[in-house]
Amino acid sequence: MRLKIISEKIDEKCIKKASLIVDYMAQVIRGKREFLQLLTTAFLAEGHVLIEDLPGTGKTTAVKTLSHIVDGLNFKRIQFTPDLLPYDITGVEVWDPVSSSFILKKGPVFANIILADEINRTTPKVQSALLEVMAEKQVTIGSKTYPFEGLFFVAATENPIEFEGTYPLPEAQKDRFLMKLSIGYPDEESEFQIIKTNPSKTILNTMQPLCGPAEIEELIASVDSVFCDDRLIRCAVSIAKKTRNHSSVEMGVSPRGSLMLIKACRAYALVKGRDYVIDQDLVELAPLVFGHRLRMKNVKKSAEILIGEVASLEIQKIPR
Repeated sequence: MRLKIISEKIDEKCIKKASLIVDYMAQVIRGKREFLQLLTTAFLAEGHVLIEDLPGTGKTTAVKTLSHIVDGLNFKRIQFTPDLLPYDITGVEVWDPVSSSFILKKGPVFANIILADEINRTTPKVQSALLEVMAEKQVTIGSKTYPFEGLFFVAATENPIEFEGTYPLPEAQKDRFLMKLSIGYPDEESEFQIIKTNPSKTILNTMQPLCGPAEIEELIASVDSVFCDDRLIRCAVSIAKKTRNHSSVEMGVSPRGSLMLIKACRAYALVKGRDYVIDQDLVELAPLVFGHRLRMKNVKKSAEILIGEVASLEIQKIPR
């Protein structure tokens, strides 16, 4: 039974715009509306996403499509390889003999949307070059700190860790991601349409922006106005607390995880066409927001399944 709640009023245009973003990307990414809703959720919640799946499932294309939504966005793709160095990402100060001073040579991280492709193909030292910018929207190079303005979104893709030549992401790096997602294979009809029309070639490159920077910033700001009942917030805290004391868990979810879950639920509600959060939002998002933040004692056990079970039980305890 869903909670009966009173919502704050949000401009109807914002609610419709969130749904339009999903429709926009669905022109290219066929048969994966649920995934696109989650990707849009992370984008509107000002979080970052880690997309783990097999090669060729559309991870890179999905992020490139997202970068076409807003007019004037600067999109950069970083291909992570074993020989990559931290300054290849952040940039470096170089000596300019003309001015007799050091000048900044900006790295690809100075953009609005970053695609960190195959992030687990490089070493943890290089992966950590993204830590500061993902958490604080700034980069420190030498003795200077360069703050970012406007939109900043990182989508990292990775192949399953069982593949050769991969490095597990450090716990601190994983904690910077709002959600860990997976696309999966398309259904038969969707795959037929992909092969027949090849939308990544015929549609993606000709797509016009859906909105301007001011419109998307208004939409992102409206996320905080989505109503979330205190009972749901307490439930999120209870789920996180259970992970810290669970017999199967070595390291549970931090308060940052709880904060991110509620922010994600607010954005998800907007994408779903609501100006209020329901208990089902918690059930659906908790495994995606909390799963990659857990360290299981038995690595063969699924953190996502455990979180799903805990969330379902805690939801039942909410006073009606």
